[in-house]
Amino acid sequence: MTDLVPVRRALISLSDKSGLDELASGLARHGVEIVSTGGTAAKLRENGASPRDISELTGFPEMMDGRVKTLHPKVHGGLLGVRDNPDHAAAMEQYGIAPIDLVVVNLYPFLNTVMSGADRDTIIENIDIGGPSMVRSAAKNHRHVAIVTDPSDYAALLSELDANGGSTTLELRKRLAAKAFALTAEYDSIISQWFSFADQGERWPSNWTFSSKLKMPLRYGENPHQSAALYLPIGPAAHGVAQAEQVQGKELSYNNLNDANAALELLSEFRDGPPTLVIVKHANPCGVATRDSLLDAWKEALACDSVSAFGGIVATNRSLDSATASAITDIFTEVVVAPEADDEAKAIFAKKKNLRLLLTGTLPDPTRGGTSFALIVGGLLVQDRDNGMIGRDQLKCVTRRQPTEQELRDCLFAWTVAKHVKSNAIVYAKDGVTAGIGAGQMNRRDSARIAAIRAREAAEANGWPVPRTVGSAVASDAFFPFADGLLAAVEAGATAVIQPGGSIRDEEVIAAADDSGVAMLFTGMRHFRH
Repeated sequence: MTDLVPVRRALISLSDKSGLDELASGLARHGVEIVSTGGTAAKLRENGASPRDISELTGFPEMMDGRVKTLHPKVHGGLLGVRDNPDHAAAMEQYGIAPIDLVVVNLYPFLNTVMSGADRDTIIENIDIGGPSMVRSAAKNHRHVAIVTDPSDYAALLSELDANGGSTTLELRKRLAAKAFALTAEYDSIISQWFSFADQGERWPSNWTFSSKLKMPLRYGENPHQSAALYLPIGPAAHGVAQAEQVQGKELSYNNLNDANAALELLSEFRDGPPTLVIVKHANPCGVATRDSLLDAWKEALACDSVSAFGGIVATNRSLDSATASAITDIFTEVVVAPEADDEAKAIFAKKKNLRLLLTGTLPDPTRGGTSFALIVGGLLVQDRDNGMIGRDQLKCVTRRQPTEQELRDCLFAWTVAKHVKSNAIVYAKDGVTAGIGAGQMNRRDSARIAAIRAREAAEANGWPVPRTVGSAVASDAFFPFADGLLAAVEAGATAVIQPGGSIRDEEVIAAADDSGVAMLFTGMRHFRH
């Protein structure tokens, strides 16, 4: 058979009636009979069309508050009948089932109803039954039937009808069918999630389906030979890098977004604090500073590790001004992330055509709940996101010497940064600035030593008399299993330590801290990040 199918009869049933007038006019040009339901039929008549009521087609009235109107053999037989199958054709003739060549349907707004805070009964009433049934029937029989589920496809449909004398091509029908099945899968996924999580309160349901929508393909993945794309979750989601507006710059890559996300996640911890700037490289912070101005924060963050900052990601918790933008562009920077940027700052960045500027509008809430995922071979690891917070009241001093007020502030600053450093993580901080960061080592002692090396290099580069680790606080994302890591930090000049505690050798580590005259705080919470 030819892949062209004339459209003589269309069934239209819409919740979203945008574009309906243009659609009906386009179908009228080709003499298409329109069969419609309730509100859609009324809207068509308002616009001057003359649809046939679904009840006239089925011989049954719409009933049960509209729950039953299209669930009928004269509807689904007209959709599912294989036109070139003699048995199907005979059954359609015997039972007076007329073929339906086009279905235009969108579904009850279940997700919007849930997000509006509606009561349970209203939510249940917005579970569409007839709509998905028609969508699936038409999509299954796409050799003969076109199914349109998105108003953005009306133009393509009408263009094809105009080009082919009122017929659709198999190529279009296949594309529309794929989109239709994706819609019903997404719709059922949202409903199942609501039943499992919101209605039944299950933490880990036996089956968990979720859906997402393509935002854009990316330049490439972690490496140029890998393709990649960015998808957005369907339903409620935190506003972050994925939703940011790209003002300028090259296309984003997988690494750009992954690193920018790491920067924004860390920065969000300071969203309600003074001006703070974060520099990230390969998903690890290499400089963090809090100061009275963004420009000063940039200078201090950069001084922590100017070598690693080259080609890095910069994120700020304030709108970018021209002075800070000018300073940032003095070195090669891949991505800058900020809530906003003034016109002068945008003009400065525009001179660096490859630099990507992402504006988020807001910063995500670091205390929000949510779930994180990691793919492993043959499976999917799922966990609560790490939104654990520690305040002064939760800290326990385990050494003879208590920390000073400044040491306490530096401990909490270092601890906040360490939460976002790959394990094993060691962070030295002093006066609201990172002094040295050690990330991703196989043992904690080496992380402490590497961070100290970075601090010594920074001192040499900036002409400081001593590294900033001298008189600093040091944070460890997990407990010190031996005293050697702590002693390496003391050797670098740290005078205060913050760590989770909980090692079987805690007493040994505490004794080493006491012997060294440093203050040590236990948090009782760790922040592994792999």
